Amino acid sequence: MITKRIIPCLDVKDGRVVKGVNFKGLNDVSSPVSLADFYSKSGADELVFYDITASAEGRKLFTDILTEAAEKIFIPLTVGGGINTVDDFDRVLKCGADKVSVNSGAIKNRSLISEAAKKYGDQCVVLSADVKRVDGRFTVFARGGRDNTGMDAIEWIKKCVSDGAGEIVVNSIDTDGVKGGFDLEMLEAVCDAVNVPVIASGGAGCMDDFIKLFKAIPKVDAGLAASIFHFGEVDIKDLKEKLKDNGINVRI
Repeated sequence: MITKRIIPCLDVKDGRVVKGVNFKGLNDVSSPVSLADFYSKSGADELVFYDITASAEGRKLFTDILTEAAEKIFIPLTVGGGINTVDDFDRVLKCGADKVSVNSGAIKNRSLISEAAKKYGDQCVVLSADVKRVDGRFTVFARGGRDNTGMDAIEWIKKCVSDGAGEIVVNSIDTDGVKGGFDLEMLEAVCDAVNVPVIASGGAGCMDDFIKLFKAIPKVDAGLAASIFHFGEVDIKDLKEKLKDNGINVRI
């Protein structure tokens, strides 16, 4: 049985971890380095760092914070934000990242995923898809949820996987920060469309939301969350114990 992963997400803006609702109203949380160290010691399986305004501001992702955090933690680290070229992959990997997440950069440069996968391997390339319902259709958004691309999300994700994306993070803008549970309909549609690991992101509000996620959609490989971990509403070790008690295989 595949072990389900629990992944805290650190959204970084101006060198600080922030969190909002539906990708808006960002509030300061903590230092990314100290928070990364805390999660590494608290039983997280992986960490995700997003420089959430790099693409919107047209700049490259932070590297000093990334390097410092990577030196402190002993779990896999995925990094995204402002990744537009294969050189950006190289820079981030040299700072200590294990995997690189692309979103807006892949939308602008349709060959980015295939080029990066050929150079670094599929396992290194993560597609982060920001998806929102528009007129009842799953639609891809770019630049931190600011721009509606008009693209069908399922077709876009399938294309990226065929190009070499080895993992998909499905960010539901509709449920982001709302704490009403993961977007099961959206996740099921993605899991049915691809055969690579799928990470659920957006909507976790309590431990039961993770249990419901993994039981409802066994194909989902991981649950990603931010505010419930950042603000101490859910302890990762307690969450894993509860998942184990409910028959869900996790690393304790």
